[in-house]
Amino acid sequence: MSYQQHRRSWAEPYKIKMVELLKMSTLEEREAAIDKAGHNTFLLKSSDVYIDLLTDSGTSAMSDQQWAGMMRGDESYAGSENFYHLEKAVQDFYGYKYVVPTHQGRGAEHILSRILIKPGDIIPGNMYFTTTKLHQELAGGQFADIIIDEAHDPESEHPFKGNVDLGKLEALIKRHGADKIPYICIATAVNMAGGQPISLQNLKELRELTQNHGIPIIHDMTRVAENAYFIREREPGYENVSTAAIVKEICSLTDGATMSAKKDAMVNIGGFLALNDEEVFDKARNMVVIYEGLHTYGGMAGRDMEALAIGIAESVDENHIHARVGQVQYLGDKLMAKGIPVVRPIGGHGVFLDAKKFLPHLSQDVFPSQTLAAEIYLDSGVRTMERGVVSAGRNPDTGEHNYPNLELVRLTIPRRVYTQAHMDVVAESVEEVYLKRDKIHGLRMTYEPKYLRFFQARFERIA
Repeated sequence: MSYQQHRRSWAEPYKIKMVELLKMSTLEEREAAIDKAGHNTFLLKSSDVYIDLLTDSGTSAMSDQQWAGMMRGDESYAGSENFYHLEKAVQDFYGYKYVVPTHQGRGAEHILSRILIKPGDIIPGNMYFTTTKLHQELAGGQFADIIIDEAHDPESEHPFKGNVDLGKLEALIKRHGADKIPYICIATAVNMAGGQPISLQNLKELRELTQNHGIPIIHDMTRVAENAYFIREREPGYENVSTAAIVKEICSLTDGATMSAKKDAMVNIGGFLALNDEEVFDKARNMVVIYEGLHTYGGMAGRDMEALAIGIAESVDENHIHARVGQVQYLGDKLMAKGIPVVRPIGGHGVFLDAKKFLPHLSQDVFPSQTLAAEIYLDSGVRTMERGVVSAGRNPDTGEHNYPNLELVRLTIPRRVYTQAHMDVVAESVEEVYLKRDKIHGLRMTYEPKYLRFFQARFERIA
């Protein structure tokens, strides 16, 4: 149910008691800034940005309760009281038995990959994510996409485009054998597909299939609360079930999870690896001491673990999650009303522009999403990010670009940060760029780092 289907207006379930002033720049200043940044919005200084929609990772506003929790930080090196608060929150809200704190989600991905993946293994998942896939490859594994075909079609209105194609998975198992598949990686609210959810029905069917083959499911639960919200809104039989209960049911169908707590749980830094298998947990608890920190703080300060424990509870509050997803829907509906091509249905954490249809005259070899993100910044100072051929990287065997079906620009909405008026400004800026789209040329890459190139690559305009 979108915000438009409610008979009465809704507002943010909080009031503002502190503000951060934003910089309003001139076109000349923005041209200088984007040139200096090599037309990569990741390389812009935040002081040169007006509305920052680069990511929702670590950029949300913490509540007064979370800030109060920061003052209760127990910075003891061993046995911090805040760790036990975090452990209890994970057990109460998610149901996992064991918790290994890490500095953020990719720390958990690294440890998990080192423990479970052997060279030559295949790791199926419902669409890749950049850091997850890289950690799998560095451990000697290979990612295999088993998401339904509708996920690769930005115009498909399938309500659960994060679903797994069970036929694809069965074919993989038959081809490689279950012993070559250490786990299935299942993301809730699939980021690269546009924040698209997986249904509980599909997850239950997947669970039955994997149990028959003895393959565990590892849950990328970064945005599990948003996925639960969509289940409540779209899946028959769950309309009267609480978001918190749906979250716990999702987790109960998996064997462990990696969590970047900088999204759903609204902290500026932090994450964890959650597990049910005591043997795997024991290995992870040993390995975290090597790469992150002691097992009762991992890569986090005590104050951050306390804020995270509180944020977990706040993430499943019905008023919060309704307003959070509603604001994203608001921006998406405004853009669709203007005829702007976006991924449909609108996802949970951002609106994704379809750069192939936005700039149909540009081939993927000239990086249309990267180009579009730079043009939006030039127009208004709004920072977005590329999710297309640059993010997809290169084929490790051939060295050629990977060419994904989805060539997107992500307008990612931080939680509890911007107002609807900011969303109006964003929509107007995207429309302005759309009206002059025929005059936009592509980019050529002038610097390419070895790993995760979208973070640091540099480009220049093609004349």
